[in-house]
Amino acid sequence: MLLAVENLSVNYGAIKALRDVSFAIDEGEIVAVVGHNGAGKSTLLRTISGLLKPVHGAILWKDTNIAGKSAEQVVRLGISQAPEGRQIFAESSVYENIEIGAYVRHDNEEIQKDIQRYLERFPILKERKNQKAGLMSGGEQQMLAIVRALMSRPKLLLLDEPSLGLSPVIIKEVYKTISEIRKAGTTVLLVEQNAKKALDVSDRAYVLANGEIVLSGLSAELAQNQEVKKAYLGG
Repeated sequence: MLLAVENLSVNYGAIKALRDVSFAIDEGEIVAVVGHNGAGKSTLLRTISGLLKPVHGAILWKDTNIAGKSAEQVVRLGISQAPEGRQIFAESSVYENIEIGAYVRHDNEEIQKDIQRYLERFPILKERKNQKAGLMSGGEQQMLAIVRALMSRPKLLLLDEPSLGLSPVIIKEVYKTISEIRKAGTTVLLVEQNAKKALDVSDRAYVLANGEIVLSGLSAELAQNQEVKKAYLGG
């Protein structure tokens, strides 16, 4: 077991954003958490990332409880996040944004090798490496956000709404990239409103509603579940 969340509860003031959420991820998996806007998906990732503190519950990373650790400590342990809305540094160059992702590392030679490898993998980033990141399209910024997150060499990559605001053609490219990331050895936890794409790419999935896990199972089986189809797939 790479990561296990046990009875996790998180509040925003008087609002209970997550209530006793439990799930697990094995190494090498893509696990999806799907649900409508406001279900608590982003809160879940932000809590795992150390950006929010839980009221109670545990986040077990290789059997060590990391709940309450700082965001920097979490990155150093091997968990990195590409946040909702991308949150790139608009006034910095594409190259500088990528480099920032390696801020917890000190192996400068290897950092430069990783940067060059990702620039070769994403030609549009290479082409625009000296350009301000804010001048790129939404899809290009999403690719940049994912590469920036990968620069810390995470064991677990958290992706928050990677298809948000993107065209169908770009969404297809983003999801191709997610599959390739897993093939390269990185485990992925994906949260999405776009349930169809998330279920297509993932091994297992959890359905989050009003801060609680209401369904879970193999993604292929959930995609055929009538309740899921009606609520999330438009079927």
